[in-house]
This record gives sequence, structure tokens and C-alpha cells, in this order.
Amino acid sequence: MPISKDFNSILTKDWEINFLQCYPNGYLKYTDLCNILQLTAGVHAEMGGISFSDMQEHHQAWVLSRMRVEIIRLPKWRDVITVKTWINSLENSRSIRCLELYAGDEKIVGCETFWAVFNTLTRRPENLSLPHVHFDKYPNDRATEIQFSKIDINIDKTFVTEKAILLSDLDIVNHANSVKYLEWCLDNVEPNLLLNQKVESFEMNYLKEVSLEDTITIEKSHPEKATVFIINANNKTSFALQLNLK
Repeated sequence: MPISKDFNSILTKDWEINFLQCYPNGYLKYTDLCNILQLTAGVHAEMGGISFSDMQEHHQAWVLSRMRVEIIRLPKWRDVITVKTWINSLENSRSIRCLELYAGDEKIVGCETFWAVFNTLTRRPENLSLPHVHFDKYPNDRATEIQFSKIDINIDKTFVTEKAILLSDLDIVNHANSVKYLEWCLDNVEPNLLLNQKVESFEMNYLKEVSLEDTITIEKSHPEKATVFIINANNKTSFALQLNLK
């Protein structure tokens, strides 16, 4: 698709929180928070001519590698929020995208994401085939207090559960959607911690893709002041989540 006439290197987009996105207490689910952030990134990519459709002409897609979310508070049902996003860096096969979520003038969520270009035929990373010089990059502008990092997976952990990957878990890239991993883990967190907004931040590392009919195992550990979930498939670690609690 051509670059939109409304394209700008910094995008702000409003979203209204609907009841389907909320916990029983009326506040936005952490999974739907991530969906909103990624949808905003997708809108910006589409306006700038580097969307999934554009990239598929070269058999490419963006896949999420790391994501850190820092939360001051969550919005609630019927709130209108504004998400601001920009590219911190984009070089070769990798990009860092920053996002901030506002309620009015108040920043309530900060997020940084690390993306890789992925060939959907070979299932391997490769350099972006599309031009992106029209995107200004903002290497000094960050959205979180702490940058995303590599989660330590070599820790003592206990088995939680296992599940088979179903069609409903897949996205347009034909692998488990990135938010699904978070959903599977949060389903094994004490509900009151989520309902009472005790999650101060969380970080996710995506290591190996998971496909239809794979069977995953979920393990859990409790390092000091954090909870770590590990998802394994095909005898390899596919995903790690670190929840930092208040």
C-alpha cells in the first residue's frame, strides 16, 4: 500500500475501552492492553507502507521478540485513551518501537517492543526489503524507565500445566499469537493480583514460534519480587514472562 497522506513519524491514536476487553471489575485486561498497543503499532506501520500486507510481497512479516510494559494504572470500561508510538531504531532486520498510553494528559502505561523481520516461507529472520527512510527515528526517546532484557530461564521451576495449540491460538502469520502466551500464563496467576492491579510491570521474551497442534508445557518460578513463567514446546523454550509485582 502507498504511504498514507496522513503519515507522520509519530502517531497518536484514540481507543475507547469496551466491555469485552475488561475484567469483571471493569478494568482493562493486561492481554487486551497488549492487543491495543500492538494494533496501534500495526496502524502506524500500515500508514508508513511497512505493514503485513506490504511485507508479504516479499514473504516477510514483523514478529515480536521482546516486550516490556510498565503500568501506573489501568484504564476502565468506557474510558477513551490515547496511544502514542514512534520508532526508536530500525536497522537491517530489527526494530525497537516505543509506545505510551495516556488518559487525558496523564501517562499511565509505557511500553517498548523489539521486533524482527521474519520470512514467512523459510521461517527465518532476514533484512527488511521495504524502504523506511521516511520514518524519522528517535534513538534518545524512550517509553519505559527500564529497557527490555533477556529473562533468566535457567532457574528452578515447577510444572504448572500443559495444553495443545488450537486454531483459535493462531494469527495471520500462522503461529501462536504473541498475546496468547501472556494469556496462558496469566490464567495461572492468583486472580486478586490481577483484579487489584498488583502488576507493576511485565516483560516477555519470544524465543521459538509455536504452531498448530504443538503441545506446550508451562512452568513457573518465584525469584525474589517476581514471578517467572516459562513455556516449552518440542523440547525447547519458546517463551518467558517475568511479572514484577507491587
